[in-house]
Amino acid sequence: MGRGRQKAKNTKVARELKYYSPATDYTALEAELGHKSTEDGPDYEDKWADLYDDEDEEPATGDDRSVKLDDE
Repeated sequence: MGRGRQKAKNTKVARELKYYSPATDYTALEAELGHKSTEDGPDYEDKWADLYDDEDEEPATGDDRSVKLDDE
């Protein structure tokens, strides 16, 4: 017994947190999501691109990782 007041307080706090909506600064959001100029270069630069071959290219010569089937 005696838990009713504590439960009511917890429910009140949970309800306030659930329905709390802080004021949104739409100008800051627009600036953050706004279009950036492409003069600065690409947004994403793959630093590992030069280290690995593309998947659609043929394997390099001397690559013995190919699988040989019995039917061949």
